[in-house]
Amino acid sequence: MSASRLLPSFGFIATLILLLHVQPALSADVRSCGAKGDGQTDDTTAIQKAVDSGGRVSFPKGVYCITKPVVIELDKTGFTSLAGDGVARVVMEGPGAAFRFVGTHAGSADPEQVKPNVWERQRMPMVDGLEIVGAHPEADGIEANGTMQITITRTTVRDARHGIRLAARNRNVLIADCHIYHNRGIGVFYDDVNLHQSNISGCHISYCAGGGIVSRGGNVRNIQIGTCDIEMNMATNAPPTANVLIDCSGSSAGTAEVEITGCTIQHSGKSPDSANIRIIGRGNPAKGQPVARWGHVTITGNVLSDVKVNVHLRDARSVVITGNTFYMGYEHDLLVEDSSNIVVGPNNFDRNPLYGYGDAAKVNGGVVFRGSTDCTLDGLHINGAWRKPAALMVEKCNRFNIANCTILDSDNVGLLLKDVTNSKVAGCLIRDDRRDAKPGPSLKVEGGRGNWIVQNLLANGHEAAAGAARVEGNHDGK
Repeated sequence: MSASRLLPSFGFIATLILLLHVQPALSADVRSCGAKGDGQTDDTTAIQKAVDSGGRVSFPKGVYCITKPVVIELDKTGFTSLAGDGVARVVMEGPGAAFRFVGTHAGSADPEQVKPNVWERQRMPMVDGLEIVGAHPEADGIEANGTMQITITRTTVRDARHGIRLAARNRNVLIADCHIYHNRGIGVFYDDVNLHQSNISGCHISYCAGGGIVSRGGNVRNIQIGTCDIEMNMATNAPPTANVLIDCSGSSAGTAEVEITGCTIQHSGKSPDSANIRIIGRGNPAKGQPVARWGHVTITGNVLSDVKVNVHLRDARSVVITGNTFYMGYEHDLLVEDSSNIVVGPNNFDRNPLYGYGDAAKVNGGVVFRGSTDCTLDGLHINGAWRKPAALMVEKCNRFNIANCTILDSDNVGLLLKDVTNSKVAGCLIRDDRRDAKPGPSLKVEGGRGNWIVQNLLANGHEAAAGAARVEGNHDGK
């Protein structure tokens, strides 16, 4: 046999070299790289060394102090995950994110735009089972920039500035089963980011002073928020925010295609201008383009309570709100301003006495639409809007279809149309049976034109300005 036949082929050697380059160490223990985990030693260098080796970076039980961000440059490290199994704490004692994931993905989620190096070295970086604690005023938890399929699970971030910050550009983000708790800024922050396809599920996001889930500026599509508990993400001494805030102002692309489903979203009514869900849909487009109203939002199956305004839409378009429970809206349960194509289906706006309502609480409730067009309200159930001009007020609006609503035991007018045009009210039940109540008319029309009020049960009658509406087929139930 010749010597040449004993030597491996060039192709085999090239393949081996490629595999060695693509596949870094399978795992690294931060202790084996010099980390002490004693809560006193600066373990930054040791953890960075472990991360640089790529693969699964494990954190045995301990408290690991770091003083600057641990940077995971995915194109250098290759596939990387950080695993703490619930027994490791990382304390960030310097400014910036405790862990900063940096990828090179610059395309969309279209497979044809994902470059080979992203699939071969960068896809799906993971954080699982870690606790991250901020010990510096500008310390953040996790930051992602340029990543594809970053996945954050079973992780706690507390006492930081921002919990999870999504910056610049990312695609296909998953955040699940996490506790984002008591941070000075925002829980999950879409920070002027270009990001399509993100899911937040099964998380507790609470006591973050700058808002729970906040999207500002950027180009954001497809946020799915489901089965989360989102509470108290505002402060009495901080600027107004919301448990879920979508703010498109300052952006030509905005945030759209959002679903908020099956969550408990609540607290705090004491914070200024607080809201559970606030959507500011009007963007700031590039020069020469028309001003856009962003939306395409579905809000369904949530429990919403204990803020100034439970749901607030301003300059939004194409929003569906249905199947939710609203209560303890101190100023309004639902406030819609300067919006269009808003569909509000069956929702329960109730004043349950088990929650200690009363004059002292100053919980007013009620539903208000102002300056809006082309909206449908069907099957609303409103019980106990107090100290309001009307339980349901529609003001300076056009082309509204209001049907099959039930409005009970509320102060003053049940349904008020003020300067409304080209709208219809049909099949509604409006009455006040409270002892000693002094209700106004069940339905009142002030100004406007081209309206039709037909076949409603109006226990206290109606008042309609001359020429404002055609009123027929209604009954007082007596």
